[in-house]
Amino acid sequence: MSIATFRARMLAGEFLAGTFLKTPSYELIEVLAPSGLEFLCLDAEHAPFDRARMDACLAVARALDFPVLVRVGSATPENILQALDAGAVGVVCPHVDSAEKAAEIARASRFGLHGRGFAGSTRWAGFATRGMGELLEQSQRETVVIAQIEEPEGVDAAAEIAATDGIDGVFIGPADLSVGYGKTDQSSPELMNAIRSVGQAAKAAGKTYMTFVPDAAKAAEWAQYGLTMFFIASEHSWMRKGAAADAEGVHAIKNETKG
Repeated sequence: MSIATFRARMLAGEFLAGTFLKTPSYELIEVLAPSGLEFLCLDAEHAPFDRARMDACLAVARALDFPVLVRVGSATPENILQALDAGAVGVVCPHVDSAEKAAEIARASRFGLHGRGFAGSTRWAGFATRGMGELLEQSQRETVVIAQIEEPEGVDAAAEIAATDGIDGVFIGPADLSVGYGKTDQSSPELMNAIRSVGQAAKAAGKTYMTFVPDAAKAAEWAQYGLTMFFIASEHSWMRKGAAADAEGVHAIKNETKG
């Protein structure tokens, strides 16, 4: 997977595996890039990514030609611009619950009148080494804009959100959506109905459908709803799970020797 081909492969419906990165450390980009994952997503909404740390992570991602998205803390034009200028292949915008909000994030992410501000001196633009026409064409070809639906209102407006020009993918947020439905877990009929209906909306609009899952088993279970792109857990979950498994294994040796 390369940055240049990521959007095309995503829109073609390839099954893609990635994860949320919660630790603002560029070394983890280096560790995870050759892991077999197709992408990472810096979680600037729920993790401590300031602008400098995000910049360092995206610098390494660009150097490795590895696709990295940024989930912005809020879908303001400023946050979107900074992530894309620093080198993100695209943005995941939280709390999109209407077609109007979808249009706003699409406009902020795309070059054009009242849209993304153009600067040829950024990392994304090659630090003033490339022409405007080339960069505008590259953005049309490569930049990914993802609307995250995580409120019941967003589910109701999913068809309009997915059909919005400039939106490439729809991300359904099972945790926030479950909370919005007044539930305390992610197994309610309301959530399953929402996953199904948003999937139908994404398919009708020809947009990529994606979600967060805790593991590959859940991805296989939910793939029936048209999901093809999965944000699997996070490096926090994987480190904790691996540490716990090996600790348990060592403790078992101790118990076996006692027997």
